[in-house]
Amino acid sequence: MIDQDTICAIATPPGRGGISIVRLSGAMAHQIGQTISQVDLQPRQAHLARFHDENDIIIDEGVILYFAAPRSFTGEDIIELQGHGGPVVMDMLLQRCLQLGARLARAGEFSERAYLNGKLDLTQAEAIADLIDSETQAAARLSIRSLQGEFSRRIQQLLDKLIQLRMYVEAAIDFPEEEIDFLSDGHIEQGLDNLIQEITALQQSAHHGRVMREGMTIVIAGRPNAGKSSLLNALTHNDSAIVTDTPGTTRDALHEHIQIDGMPLHLIDTAGLRASQDLIEQLGIKRTHEAIQQADRILWVYDGRHHQSTIDTEVDAIPTDAPISYIHNKADLSGAPIRIQQEADRTTLFISAKQNLGLHLLREHLKQCMGLNPSTEGGFIARRRHLNVIERTLNHLLNGQKALINGLAGELLAEDLRQAQMTLAEITGEFHADDLLGEIFGNFCIGK
Repeated sequence: MIDQDTICAIATPPGRGGISIVRLSGAMAHQIGQTISQVDLQPRQAHLARFHDENDIIIDEGVILYFAAPRSFTGEDIIELQGHGGPVVMDMLLQRCLQLGARLARAGEFSERAYLNGKLDLTQAEAIADLIDSETQAAARLSIRSLQGEFSRRIQQLLDKLIQLRMYVEAAIDFPEEEIDFLSDGHIEQGLDNLIQEITALQQSAHHGRVMREGMTIVIAGRPNAGKSSLLNALTHNDSAIVTDTPGTTRDALHEHIQIDGMPLHLIDTAGLRASQDLIEQLGIKRTHEAIQQADRILWVYDGRHHQSTIDTEVDAIPTDAPISYIHNKADLSGAPIRIQQEADRTTLFISAKQNLGLHLLREHLKQCMGLNPSTEGGFIARRRHLNVIERTLNHLLNGQKALINGLAGELLAEDLRQAQMTLAEITGEFHADDLLGEIFGNFCIGK
């Protein structure tokens, strides 16, 4: 690691509390800790001590811990000063550390040093931030699995298989005198097909982990007065949106966050889609189209008293790649029985948002759409960065498969396998762009 500075930061949230912690890491940490505490510090032992300023005046009394390199979180000497949780006291301790030669840590710099010193890989380091930011128990459990290396192990297993396949291809290219007809013996094609299947499964798991971390974005869309705002209020158990019999009441996108069995969803109620001469309503409709393009799923709400063919025409006019669930609302007025109906790839739920009928079916449907369950068995947390890397890896493998089947081009396949290996290794940080670490660790909190 190039940066040999000793860093320090307050590692606990601002405010008053029973205990606050100032953390140091680096070559001077042990010396600074002994100077402040005036105690002969022993590794991995807690010492009750008084913390002194430059004039030997006592700043605070608390516990000091010393973790000697390399058996520490960062792999360097670490000191933790645990004092009383007052902002003034903590600031005085921090200033004393700075006087003795430390510098303020950047956001995420402790975790970054742990990564650079081989104590964590990149997915584990990211899992620390995800664990801190977890908003649900399920997300926290998945973050712990990633922190313990579940995601990293799956990546390494795939890398090992990819490397073995690549070695087989390149050996056959380099030693043609052995007369190995590697392009037609089926071994390469089968191995490549297996890899593509496994990475496709990983892509699905990573997508689930991304949804659990960030939440699934559900856009409630449809014509005016279909009951979209009533549905938002019913799902959130709150009168978030104004509901009237006048069409076009909703002029802007309303955002609400809910949890279904610990799984996060972001609900967006949008302005009704129709031709309008009202400038404000036109702006609302424009935002509806923008929200639809960002949706993970669309709940298309329609008045169940209207003819179905009209609904299909309206939906077909909306360009979107997001899957759509059809909400036959106002079932209490249309006389339709409360139910969920599956027809091929089309799901229709018959509900009454105003009367709170059929909402349990919708919640179960949304859980299935997320593809998750609260047990999180076998899962891990994932980020959009990971999804991007997995998609690029899969594209390299598919290109190699095409070259093998159509052109029998071993050299092209070998290059695609090499690119796939380097790309997949970006997830754990074996290979990474120069600005990637700054982007990742810059989003951490100070002191972590």
